[in-house]
Amino acid sequence: MCDRFLPSKCSSSSTADEKRDRSTLNGWTVIVNTASSMASGAIRRFQDRVLGPSRTGIPSTTSEIWLLGVCYKISEAESSEEADAGSVLDAFRQDFSSLILITYRRGFEPIGETTYTSDVGWGCMLRSGQMLFAQALLFQRLGRSWRKKESEPSEEEYLEILELFGDSGASAFSIHNLILAGESYGLAAGSWVGPYAVCRSWESLARKKREETDVEHCSCSMAVHIISGSEDGERGGAPILCIEDVTKTCLEYSEGETEWASVLLLVPLVLGLDKVNPRYIPSLIATFTFPQSLGILGGKPGASTYIVGVQEDKGFYLDPHDVQQVVTVNKETKDADTSSYHCNTLRYVPLESLDPSLALGFYCRDKDDFDDFCIRARKLAGDANGAPLFTVTQSHRGGERGIAETSSVASSTEISGEEHEDDWQLL
Repeated sequence: MCDRFLPSKCSSSSTADEKRDRSTLNGWTVIVNTASSMASGAIRRFQDRVLGPSRTGIPSTTSEIWLLGVCYKISEAESSEEADAGSVLDAFRQDFSSLILITYRRGFEPIGETTYTSDVGWGCMLRSGQMLFAQALLFQRLGRSWRKKESEPSEEEYLEILELFGDSGASAFSIHNLILAGESYGLAAGSWVGPYAVCRSWESLARKKREETDVEHCSCSMAVHIISGSEDGERGGAPILCIEDVTKTCLEYSEGETEWASVLLLVPLVLGLDKVNPRYIPSLIATFTFPQSLGILGGKPGASTYIVGVQEDKGFYLDPHDVQQVVTVNKETKDADTSSYHCNTLRYVPLESLDPSLALGFYCRDKDDFDDFCIRARKLAGDANGAPLFTVTQSHRGGERGIAETSSVASSTEISGEEHEDDWQLL
């Protein structure tokens, strides 16, 4: 065999062996590529059966689109696929394609003591959770206005974020470490879990990483707080955002060094029986107008997606069901191919078809941002016609009275986009 396959030199008598080895190698390459293509195709057919036939593109040219707190008004005149650079449609597509996509992977090191080297068929909810968490880190470190530039070397901070979600135990937020942190919530290689378990697992993993290092060098640079109800989110119950609890979470995370830390809020919900109750859909849509929006973990049973935007009653989503080979990304490889972490295909699903078990995500950069979020959340609850997604109270001591007081504040509060000109914009 030639030295390009083995370190030893090849002799003049090895020509026939070299041809035979090349033929064998090429044969295996074809087999592997064919198998991968078949696996991806099978997964896509399964997803189409569950979520419905793949719907792509933009469903309407006359309605505004909200993409994680940013509004895009796309006119019918510029809605063609060949949008001019600088148009609203082009800006929307750049924004969408800059979001981090994390999908099924194959060929990673075994998870724990199992033989699983791929999460195909069972890891979509875990991947959806990774996408939401990665998006929070991206907003924190690079800002909401960051866009991926194909013609320029990747920023070190961007590569560091992707490295955290690599598929090995060495990466802080790998599927390996997430499963380990979530064992008490039912996470296991080969098993599908729901949004509630994934939210609790992220809380546990973030806490673990925080305890392993100091605040300055912690891979998780934000606190994680779960907003849950009387049944702790598992069987419904009205979720309550208690301001005192979030304050305590932030204080504990910073170990008293600062009163407030950046915080990721996760809200596991059950909004119906077989599918989302239609009365909740207006409120779900409204959450995407929040500057703090991180979208929704949701889909159909066994087929999770990460919903990042809405137009009318449809949700744009990033799809974790494509099967891709493991790649290595770190801050030292600025020319690394990161294309597998982004998506240019716009897919959407009717919100009414979602499974009622889902989770909302919100990222608050500082205390002022959190206060603004609370004002918006109170107003949203007050406008929900008796069916709020969650409510806001200052403390548990206030009970129902405290909730009523915070709701009444919202009804008299005007929310202006001018307060967050740097966070979101109307285009």
